[in-house]
Amino acid sequence: MSYLRELVEHGKRLRFPEGVPAEVEQTIEKELFLIEDLKYPFYFLTIHDIVMFAKRQGILYQGRGSAANSVVCYCLEITSVDPRQISVLFERFISKERNEPPDIDVDFEHERREEVIQYIYQKYGRERAALAATVISYRFKSAVRDVGKALGVSETQLDYFIKNINRRDRSQGWQAQLVELGLKPDSLKGQQFIELVNDITGFPRHLSQHVGGFVIASGPLYELVPVENAAMAERTVIQWDKDDLESLGLLKVDVLALGMLTAIRKCFQLVEKHYGRKLSIADITRLQDDPNVYGMLQRADTVGVFQIESRAQMSMLPRLKPATYYDLVIQIAIVRPGPIQGDMVHPFLKRRNGEEPVSYPSEEVKAVLSRTLGVPIFQEQVIKLAMVAAGFTGGEADKLRRAMAAWKKNGNLAKFRHKLIDGMQQNGYQIGFAERLFDQICGFGEYGFPESHSASFAVLAYCSAWLKYYYPEAFYTSLLNSLPMGFYSASQLIQDAKRHQVDIAPVCVNRSTYHHYLRQSAKGLTLQLGFRQVNGLSEQSIKKLLQHRPPEAFELQRRSSNSDSIDVNWRLWPQPMRSSVFQGIATPHAGQ
Repeated sequence: MSYLRELVEHGKRLRFPEGVPAEVEQTIEKELFLIEDLKYPFYFLTIHDIVMFAKRQGILYQGRGSAANSVVCYCLEITSVDPRQISVLFERFISKERNEPPDIDVDFEHERREEVIQYIYQKYGRERAALAATVISYRFKSAVRDVGKALGVSETQLDYFIKNINRRDRSQGWQAQLVELGLKPDSLKGQQFIELVNDITGFPRHLSQHVGGFVIASGPLYELVPVENAAMAERTVIQWDKDDLESLGLLKVDVLALGMLTAIRKCFQLVEKHYGRKLSIADITRLQDDPNVYGMLQRADTVGVFQIESRAQMSMLPRLKPATYYDLVIQIAIVRPGPIQGDMVHPFLKRRNGEEPVSYPSEEVKAVLSRTLGVPIFQEQVIKLAMVAAGFTGGEADKLRRAMAAWKKNGNLAKFRHKLIDGMQQNGYQIGFAERLFDQICGFGEYGFPESHSASFAVLAYCSAWLKYYYPEAFYTSLLNSLPMGFYSASQLIQDAKRHQVDIAPVCVNRSTYHHYLRQSAKGLTLQLGFRQVNGLSEQSIKKLLQHRPPEAFELQRRSSNSDSIDVNWRLWPQPMRSSVFQGIATPHAGQ
């Protein structure tokens, strides 16, 4: 604990160079007291050690989820969300009444996450560290397919069933639809088919590896849980899933992968190389009120921008018109099924545009909802409302959040209705307001979005938007070199790059390398497409080509003014080398 306090003191000087505000200092002390009381300092020190390894290796990372509610995590450089920018709720992260370990999710670059995983194995040994499993259960489609195979139904027939059954059709169940599609309900096979699909839906099908949930123990793991070797070399997997581990109170460290972090790191390297400017995520987030960047976002010019590049987000951007970092936090969270089903989107937009007055039933409610104009959009707001308006304790409010997350599965949310509505009435609130709030909570369902999660994502959304606006050549090159990721294909990204006046050179036998890169040309910086863009050309073939490419071909190509035609470039290769290298790789013909 003393070492944790020492690290937090160092982090405070780093994160708050101008001095720690009094309210933030109080929050830090409150958090440290609870961490010590619940005996969790080792967990924070473990996560800190892992992220410091990533920092030393130049691997970009970002802590997200409920950990962004912790100022201690911010001081330890685990998260990057400044607590002054959002309304932190530590009870969302750790609660004494909840009596369960904290859960810190950290995203690392998707191309370098394996380095972090191997560091954990090397530090703690495979006896003491292993990845959790995920139990894959039968869903409707897999149940239909496996039962059909067992009963001898043809693949063609099963494909026909799966494609044509509409699970959203509430007027007709899938059983009746199967009959309409040709299944004979009176036959023994038809009866068995329907009965067995019903029986195995939800039943475990096979064991898979968790995306990144690590368990690290003080002694051999096999004394606690069953373990096995993973299919990938140098990995060990626990045979239980994360829910089993949570039930036993075993601490889990989530080492996750995020493609945008890879793209941002590559972009930083290109900016430093070609523009001589060294950047970091922290540098860019300090420039959070750039009107040029927000102008681009308001025009929905967000192809390739993290989290706000989908069609749904693009249609919301011109309506919400984000102009600050917190607007971006709301933008990311509001285009979700929860706020939409809870009827929160239209009231918020009307209030934001001045078409509807903003009112609050009390000052306590105003303190919780003022940042979102009186409309609850985040999970944390629901928890705080339950605490300030209905008298819930922090632990009870978190139980409400958990019930929200699973209410469609078990219906546990209904038992909170009376406590919430009665508590609010006792505190002087109108029954109409209380019932409307409960309806909104039900609308959230399992899709309510945490403010801390959205705040973490907003940092990367702004960072990627800033890079797109100021360094488009480096931005698109980095995205193309980080695929597959995001919503868009390489073709769509290249088309968008051209719309932003990025000069793009096609794949060239003399100039291209495996990856895309930037080079100087008569037009300035040009994005040279790499061989990885050629469909069907394997990495092994590309290496062979590059090993045999004569240096003079690249040099002549570099000097050539008319250099984008492969027909011209081809003749720079000596004839014997031309035939030996390209045999089996490509067959050139006239005009290519």
